[in-house]
Amino acid sequence: MGFDLVVRGATVVTPGHREAADIGIADGRIAQLGGTMTGTEELAADGLLAIPGGVDAHTHLVHQGLAERVGFPVWVDDFWSGSRAAIAGGITTIGNMTYPVPDGEGTEETPVAAITREMAGAAGEAAVDWFLHPILLHPAALPEGEVGALAGAGHASIKMFLTDPDLAADEPALLAAATAAQAAGSVTLLHCEDGAMLAQAGEQLIAAGRGAVANFPDARPVAAEVAAVDQAIGIARRAGARVYIVHLSSAAALDRCRRARAAGLPVYVETRPLYLHLTRERFDEPDAAKYVGAPPLREQSDREALWAGLAGGDVDTVCSDHAPWTLQAKLDPTLNVLTARQGVADLETLMPMLYSEGVVTGRITLDQFVALTAANAARIFGLYPRKGAIAAGSDADIALWDPGHRRTIDGAHMQSRSGYSVYDGWQVQGWPRFVIRRGQVAFADGQITTRPGDGEWLPRNRTAGILPSPSPDADFSPPPPRPPAPNWLRMSKRCRTLPRIPCMCLGRRRGCRPARSR
Repeated sequence: MGFDLVVRGATVVTPGHREAADIGIADGRIAQLGGTMTGTEELAADGLLAIPGGVDAHTHLVHQGLAERVGFPVWVDDFWSGSRAAIAGGITTIGNMTYPVPDGEGTEETPVAAITREMAGAAGEAAVDWFLHPILLHPAALPEGEVGALAGAGHASIKMFLTDPDLAADEPALLAAATAAQAAGSVTLLHCEDGAMLAQAGEQLIAAGRGAVANFPDARPVAAEVAAVDQAIGIARRAGARVYIVHLSSAAALDRCRRARAAGLPVYVETRPLYLHLTRERFDEPDAAKYVGAPPLREQSDREALWAGLAGGDVDTVCSDHAPWTLQAKLDPTLNVLTARQGVADLETLMPMLYSEGVVTGRITLDQFVALTAANAARIFGLYPRKGAIAAGSDADIALWDPGHRRTIDGAHMQSRSGYSVYDGWQVQGWPRFVIRRGQVAFADGQITTRPGDGEWLPRNRTAGILPSPSPDADFSPPPPRPPAPNWLRMSKRCRTLPRIPCMCLGRRRGCRPARSR
C-alpha cells in the first residue's frame, strides 16, 4: 500500500510497548505500523526512537497585538515563536492558558470573549496543534451556564487561582464552578498557593527589609502550597470534580495528593522542569531573579521527592509552564518579592532535559518518559489516542529522538524570544532529530520546516480523543498542500537531492552522497 510518508527503521515506543517497525502515514494520520509499505516520501530513521510528539498542557503564549492592547509587560513568546520552541524540543501539541483582559472600554472580558479573541489570534500564528484553558478570575460573576457553554464549544477545562485571597475565601463560587465543570465533562485546573498566606509572608519580608528578589522563596512558603492543595482536594471531594493541580513543587504537597488519590479522589498532579532540575540555592546567585517562578524553587529533598513521584506514578505530567521574559525584564532592579516577574522559557528544553536527567540517569524509564510528556496529558484532557500515541488512526505526531546526541544548552541560540535559559551551560543527552506533526515534517536536523498557521485547534469534549471512524464516509480531510520535499526526505522511486546537499538515505541508494552521521 502506498502512503504519503513512510518512516523507516525507527524503534517505536509507546507506554508498555516497544518495537522496530516502519510507520506508514496517510492524510496526516498513522495508517500502518510494520509490514510492507511504500511511500511517496520516505524518511530514514535508523537508530532513532519514534516517540509520540509531546503534549505540553501548560503554556503561556501571547498572540500578537495583545501587549499593545493591555499596556503592560507581558511574556515575550507569541504562538509562532512558542511553536518553534515546542517543535525544536519534540512537542507537537500545547494547551495555552487564556486570561480575560480589559476590552477597549476597560471592562474585563468574559471567559467566552477571551477564548474568542485568543482563538482568532492563535489561528494565524500556531505551528503546533493547540487547545485553550479558559481562566475564571471571578467565577461568582459568570453568567449562568458559561462553564457548560465553554465545554460545549470544545474548551473542556477551566483554571482558577487559589492565590487570589478573595476567590480562595469564596467556597460557594469555587464549588459551583467545579461542579459545573464536572457536569460538563471538564477538568478543573487549580494554582495551589494560599493567597492570604502569600500576602502575609510578602508583607512581613518587606517590613523586615528583606524585600529583595533573593528572598522570593520565603515569600511563598511550602505551607501556603500545602494549604491550597488541601483546599483543592476538598473541592474534588465535595464537588466530585476532576481536579488538576498545576506545577506542584514540594514533597509535602505531593504527599497530600498521594493520600487523596489513595482514597479514590480524582486528583491529577502536574510538575514542571524547574523543580526537577534546580533548587532554592540558586537564589544565592547575583542574578537570582531569573529563576523566579511560582511556586518558587524548593529544597533538594523536595526535588528528590518529585523524581520519586515521577517514577512511582504519583505525578501524572511534566509540563513546561512556559512563561518567558527577557533576561533584562527578569533582572529589573525595581522589582521585589511581591512584584518579581514569574516564569521562564522551558518549551524547547522540557523533553530533552527530562530525558537526559531522567531516562539516561535511570531515574525513570523510557515508558514513563513517554507517559509523562505525552500520553497522560492526552488522556487527562480528552485527546487520547488521537494525541499521545503511535497507533493506527492516531495523528501522525512523532518525535524521532536521537538518544545519544549531546548538546550544551545555550538559550541565546534557541527558538524562544527570551534569549536565555535557566539551564545555560548544561550538557544534555537526547534530542529530537526530526519532528513530524500530523504527517508533516516540521523539524529536521535543527531546522524548522513548518509555517505560522500550520497548527490546528483541538476541540475537546467527551469524545475528543476517540480515533476517527474507519467508515468510508468518515471525513479524512487532508492537510493543506505542502511545499516540495526538502533534501532530508528520500523519494520512493529514486533518490533526489539538492545540489551539494547530502541525502539522508545514508548512502544506501546508488549515486547518493550520505549525510554526516551525528
